Amino acid sequence: MEKIDKQKLGDTGLHVSKMCFGSLTMGPLQSNLSPQAGGDLIIYGFDKGINFIDTAELYENYAHIREALKVIKREDYVIATKSYAYSKETAEESLKKAMKEMGTDVIDIFLLHEQENEHTLRGHEEALHYFIKMKEKGYIKAVGLSTHHIAAVKAALKMKEIEVLHPIVNINGLGIQDGNIEEMLDALKTAHQMGKGIYAMKPLGGGNLLKNFKASFDFVLKLPYLHSIAVGMQNINEIDINAAIFKGYEIDEELMSQVKIEDKRLNIAHWCEACGKCLEGCSHQALTIKNNQLQVDHSKCVLCGYCSKYCPQFCIKVV
Repeated sequence: MEKIDKQKLGDTGLHVSKMCFGSLTMGPLQSNLSPQAGGDLIIYGFDKGINFIDTAELYENYAHIREALKVIKREDYVIATKSYAYSKETAEESLKKAMKEMGTDVIDIFLLHEQENEHTLRGHEEALHYFIKMKEKGYIKAVGLSTHHIAAVKAALKMKEIEVLHPIVNINGLGIQDGNIEEMLDALKTAHQMGKGIYAMKPLGGGNLLKNFKASFDFVLKLPYLHSIAVGMQNINEIDINAAIFKGYEIDEELMSQVKIEDKRLNIAHWCEACGKCLEGCSHQALTIKNNQLQVDHSKCVLCGYCSKYCPQFCIKVV
């Protein structure tokens, strides 16, 4: 099989594969692979042509990437990470943590995590300025934001410093908090024309669109505004199937039979104490407590698993 195509990520000077390795699924928020197993998967994906990975401080999988970089030459790989840093001090901590735990002197893309609009960007302005300063010093190659909001994309259009956007894009607009997919694409079209690098997240709605995965992938792959698309993967079969799709090949039916194509769900264990701490980690308002029980609105949940990070009793898991 030919390797996945690469292209420029806007005006950043970075060249990335059309498919980005979404690493959330391999970490403790979901499948909880060991660093060695995760590193092996990253290397396998790299051999298929995937030279771009998306991670975040929250995902706690920097060690997995460190393992992969023992084999992959650093200059051949593009790493994007994210943090909730809001001040110079927290931004410095995030950058140092990322470089130390991944064993690298440079972070290709550093994003402000889950920005909502111009007001949240203003609240993270000190961290943004620190990352820009670190770019000038050569520790970061490009600065940007990740978002589930159209308003954040529009706010970034007014800021030259924001070079990379990582928004939700899928056929149903699942997870977009302040509008629909058509409105998101309108904003991304303008961002693309301005030279901003755009790599999308949640093409399968966090797993909710798995039953219609062919149509879902067709939709995002035909969009001219996306330089890359992050796809969560946690085993070799998923990498093989996704690589085939991105190259436009027919998918081997035997291979398909080995992968579960069914809707995933956020599972709440019976020992949940309904303490409410997980509500802090859900930006989609998919969790509520009623009659002293934690409840999930599956129509709002995008299965990111962020809420599980906040659970002191380890009650929450994507299954």
